[in-house]
Amino acid sequence: MSAGLRLRSPGGTRPRLRWKGLDWVLLGAVLALVVVGTLLVWSATSTRDDLTGGNPRAYLEKQLFNISVGLLLMAAVVVADHRWVRVAAPVVYLASVLGLVLVLVMGSTINGSRSWLMVGGMSVQPAEFAKLAVIIGMSLVLAHRAAGRWRPKVGLVEVVLMLLIAAVPAVLILLQPDLGTMLVLTATVVGVLAVSGAPRRWLGLLGAGGVTAAVVAVAAGVLKDYQVDRFLAFTNPDLDPRGAGYNVEQARVAVGNGGLFGQGLFNGSQTRSGFVPEQHTDFVFTVAGEELGLLGAGLVVVLLGVVIWRALAIATRTEDVFGRVAAAGIACWFGFQAFQNVGMCLGIMPVTGVPLPFVSYGGSSMFAGLVAVGLLQNIHLRATEPAPRRYSAPRVLVAAR
Repeated sequence: MSAGLRLRSPGGTRPRLRWKGLDWVLLGAVLALVVVGTLLVWSATSTRDDLTGGNPRAYLEKQLFNISVGLLLMAAVVVADHRWVRVAAPVVYLASVLGLVLVLVMGSTINGSRSWLMVGGMSVQPAEFAKLAVIIGMSLVLAHRAAGRWRPKVGLVEVVLMLLIAAVPAVLILLQPDLGTMLVLTATVVGVLAVSGAPRRWLGLLGAGGVTAAVVAVAAGVLKDYQVDRFLAFTNPDLDPRGAGYNVEQARVAVGNGGLFGQGLFNGSQTRSGFVPEQHTDFVFTVAGEELGLLGAGLVVVLLGVVIWRALAIATRTEDVFGRVAAAGIACWFGFQAFQNVGMCLGIMPVTGVPLPFVSYGGSSMFAGLVAVGLLQNIHLRATEPAPRRYSAPRVLVAAR
């Protein structure tokens, strides 16, 4: 080739979203939970005229709307550039904190807790979004401090910064007071600190501080009487079977009625009679136990386990600090919340009022959960994305100037 000629070839192209690269096991498990949950919610409300106003499909239609919006939000997070996810993280955190402040100022009180905002005829629970916001915020802090290292060094400064990120929403949630969300958030924060490599002594101090804060909260009257009574009923269900222990007693009866194969969908005696309070939300697992039996309820637990397993698998496979900590934090969130919800239906955990992920009725919990799944898929796609390549076009000889 002549020295007066040189080679030119176009630059690389931006990689497209590879739909085949999605974690289809995770997506399939989530969609299966959503379908089963929708049927359970429909069954729990179809005979409740006091809830539906005479329309047996009212909550079915509402839940389908919640799912549709949640899936759109999930898809938006999946296709978003990972850099924009980080840019949006502080905005999401600040928005959740603002929502929690507005709840205390102008929120609606339901079941003794001021946790909801009325927006355009819909009730929104900002605390559900705060769980994801705290996970993202803590992950962002750790990623920034990592300075390009695969495994960040977590010391006093990092622990304090992450705890400050969690402390603001935690205090606002405790003031509502929303004890269930507070417990889930606490477990999630401890899980994030653990997977990030925080020293064990800090985890021990955090645990001791949590116990001390709980004692102070009870002594100072932050928790309401009915919340304290629920804990007392948990320790002794026979203490007040018609009052604080009623929910647990009826939940046990419903689950026990199901046997191995259940009484059949829409045929549960406890469910159709409306004996279990809040059965379409906090106690939806009792519908699965009664109508689908041990096998059906066990399937729900297995599907939840698959979701947690895939979240942990994504966390272990990504080399990005932000993605690794965020995915592990989401796994901790889903794991403890599912354990808490199923546990209170079986009487092995106190009644605190938390929804079963992807199964219980509710827009806020569905939106937050599906957005978290979208973030997991985004992290997974980023981790499995091939290294950038520069594709060579046919050689073009260009005369040198």
